[in-house]
Amino acid sequence: MADRLKGVQKTSLTNYGCLFMLRRLLFESFHLKPNWRSSNGCRNLEGARPLFQPQTYAVALSLMLITMVCWGSWANTMKLCPGYRFQLFYWDYVIGLILAALIWGFTLGSMGGVGRPFLADLLAADSSHIGLAVTGGILFNVANLLLVAAIEIAGLAVAFPVGIGLALIVGAISSYIISPSGNALMLFGGIALVVGAIVLDAMAYRLRETERRSLSMRGFVICLAAGLLMGSFYPFVSRSMLGEGAPGPYAVAMFFSIGVALCAAPFNYLLMRKPLDKSEPVSMSGYSSARGSWHLWGILGGVIWCTGATLNFVASRAHIVGPAVSYSIGQGATMISAAWGVFIWKEFATAPARAKTYLFWMFVLFLCGLSAIALAPIY
Repeated sequence: MADRLKGVQKTSLTNYGCLFMLRRLLFESFHLKPNWRSSNGCRNLEGARPLFQPQTYAVALSLMLITMVCWGSWANTMKLCPGYRFQLFYWDYVIGLILAALIWGFTLGSMGGVGRPFLADLLAADSSHIGLAVTGGILFNVANLLLVAAIEIAGLAVAFPVGIGLALIVGAISSYIISPSGNALMLFGGIALVVGAIVLDAMAYRLRETERRSLSMRGFVICLAAGLLMGSFYPFVSRSMLGEGAPGPYAVAMFFSIGVALCAAPFNYLLMRKPLDKSEPVSMSGYSSARGSWHLWGILGGVIWCTGATLNFVASRAHIVGPAVSYSIGQGATMISAAWGVFIWKEFATAPARAKTYLFWMFVLFLCGLSAIALAPIY
């Protein structure tokens, strides 16, 4: 084993080559032997248990709702780290993503009655499907960092409807084209209601702001780029789970997290040196000197987001659901984050009455839209 590791260190490999070599070493470390054909024609491991996959729509819907809560709640961990710049927080967040992907892979991804278990998936996946999942992670990473910069530059009132609204439209339509499932009228009617709710949420935030920010073309372009990229990552993830040799959702979550990490190393470091919002540059010394609790909150934020993503990928594999429905319900996270802001953080305590009226109708539209999307697969 040691000799093989030395050989890996001396050999110049591409990123994908490294992934394949690490998978081989992982299997040798666990002394696992691939039994390449199981009763259903899939490659498997001797003595390994298949992964967990929901068999009813009620279970799949529960997973999607958990996704919505996770995606709408992870940002609370940032509020618990005052003074910790987002670029530094993000390193801990990425660690949390990888940690959660491993946890769910070795638990739900290794117990159940369907498909290959987690470790078998890591070994059996082909390079094209791995590339799709890694690309999804790269796109998400860039979109996530741009969206935070867009909020700082243009404010929530612009970044939310342009960034998140555009991401929902692009992600849902492209995912539906890749794998159409459910009543299209109810699905896209529900999406329209959710987009309307996002606009009302942005209008409420705009009324709450004490200072009106002038919208520069630069800020608007960053919002557009963030929205397009955020809506583009999910189709790559969906496509990575289709076809012969495709890995299951738990392995895809692992490859996705690796893609985020591969992209974060250069891109987040660049944003540390040259922040898009024209704030002061930040160095890694700030990371090493940060409080231990801040690092833990950052890791927890990544764990929460990746938990939602993994369960969302699992739900999207249910034949009655499909990726468009799964992604659309997950993007109801905006309602959850707004609920945190209104009821826990009291962000609208001093806001004008009109802002609270917008929030009321926002929740109404969200509930109606999400109900329509949830019913789309069964009507």
